[in-house]
Amino acid sequence: MSDLHSQNQDNYDDLLVSIEAGKDILNLLIAVCDDSDCRDRIISDYEAELEPDIRRYRVELARGEPSLRSAIANLVAQEAYLQQQGKAVITVTGVEKLRFFKQFGESRSEQEVFFGYLQWTREALRDFPFSIVLWVTRQIEVLISNESPDFWSWRKGVFRFDTKKTAAITKEEFEPFRLLVEGDRELPSLIPLEDLQDLIARNEQKKGLEDPSLASLYASMGKIYYRRIKSGKCENFQKEYELAIECFQKAMGMQKELRLEAELCYSLTYIALLYKFQGRYSEAEPLYLQALDIGRQWLGEDNLSLANLLNNLAEIYREQGRYLEAELLCLQALEINSRVLGKDNPSLALKLNNLAVIYKFQARYSEAEIMYLQALEIHKKSLPKNHNDLAATLNNLALLYQSQGRYSEAEPLYLQAVEIDRRSLPEDHPSLAIDINNLAGLYRSQERYSEAEPLYLQAVEIDRRSLPEDHPSLANHLNNLALLYSSQGRYSEAEPLYLQAVEILRSKLPEHHPNILTVWENYVTLWREGISKGDLTFEQLQEHPLGEQLLAELQ
Repeated sequence: MSDLHSQNQDNYDDLLVSIEAGKDILNLLIAVCDDSDCRDRIISDYEAELEPDIRRYRVELARGEPSLRSAIANLVAQEAYLQQQGKAVITVTGVEKLRFFKQFGESRSEQEVFFGYLQWTREALRDFPFSIVLWVTRQIEVLISNESPDFWSWRKGVFRFDTKKTAAITKEEFEPFRLLVEGDRELPSLIPLEDLQDLIARNEQKKGLEDPSLASLYASMGKIYYRRIKSGKCENFQKEYELAIECFQKAMGMQKELRLEAELCYSLTYIALLYKFQGRYSEAEPLYLQALDIGRQWLGEDNLSLANLLNNLAEIYREQGRYLEAELLCLQALEINSRVLGKDNPSLALKLNNLAVIYKFQARYSEAEIMYLQALEIHKKSLPKNHNDLAATLNNLALLYQSQGRYSEAEPLYLQAVEIDRRSLPEDHPSLAIDINNLAGLYRSQERYSEAEPLYLQAVEIDRRSLPEDHPSLANHLNNLALLYSSQGRYSEAEPLYLQAVEILRSKLPEHHPNILTVWENYVTLWREGISKGDLTFEQLQEHPLGEQLLAELQ
């Protein structure tokens, strides 16, 4: 169990005890969580544990008039049990939806109205002798203590839950949008993301879609989404992927019209990165090529951004199995990086790592190991010990050792990589799935099947939550789980996993990509072994979507 998960569990236990301890008096509890999914799970858990001794009720604050007292009073007026002052817990949500900034024509924002009511709510809440759990975000928690100190002083407990996900941005990230704000209200350390979306929509209405400043705003918004995706802060990966792409597409449209070539280069790069994250390699490639054409004209040959472009395009070629093209671009990127920043910086380490991956796929193991060890040394000097770039390099070096049968050297590296990602990333981040899958692969190679299976299942589950349903990474992890089942003779469980993996990879990668060939060979082997052992039959292939192809291979 990670430290974060353990801390959340301790806070949950304390919250449960505090709810149960509230009896015949007002028991005001404040729960803090920036992740709405996590919040909803916790609410459902404590409601289930408290029933039937303590009845559960939920209420959501009204947006226009967000009064805690009115919301609870309206609930009590509708429930005879509460009117009789039965033992109950009332869960209050909706605070996270209140806007920090004022709308047109408003003298106060929704949050200011809420805090104003809250400051004079304490005595009025005496009429409700129940446990009241008010759910807020970190931003709201800080503001309550400052704006409504009388209410804050009455709290019986504050219980904080963290998943590293948030629907807020920092004050620093908000800086490009400061000119959109009316008035001089001091900004909190965290600002609701929806407020930012509203401010941009307001600017669109006020100045029109032809306003050149919108190009910069759209690009800034897209970069915020991109950073949230990469760090795992976003609550919904797929939704924010789509929003980021939409922002950059809007920015690109205006940048082309206004001939903002340098800005267009960066937008092309970001949207290509987003396509790469989604496994949309064929769509990312032309964008990178277009960005490179612009970059060579506007950035110059000694620009780190150009080196990053070359490196990113190399990753696309590598994912498509185009290793010679990828190697050439990686070497160019490394040469620029060394010239501009010297030989001991994290950016160079990332490019060394990527070149090592290419060498590993070409079975150039000794060259790859040198690159990985050099990258690892740079990372250890220049990055925090829990940085996920360090985890990625550890994971890749472990993969190299595993491919050479150096299992005892690989395992501690895998374990270290998984531990770093568990500490630094949310529990459903795709990078964590990759590390878990690779550790499971080591255990499978050692026939430690009972240790491998739960890890494979966890990796597939993370991918299903956080990636598109046709992402190549999901296909690879499905293939690996199927391999495990095949190794144990569990052919009927492996078969649908292979089928899904084959269909995904054929839809996303070039026809003769090595990954497709590998998974297809595994699938054919499954049918050959399954039929020979009587677990699968030729008759089953008659209705199979790939039956003709499989029969041709088996005959």
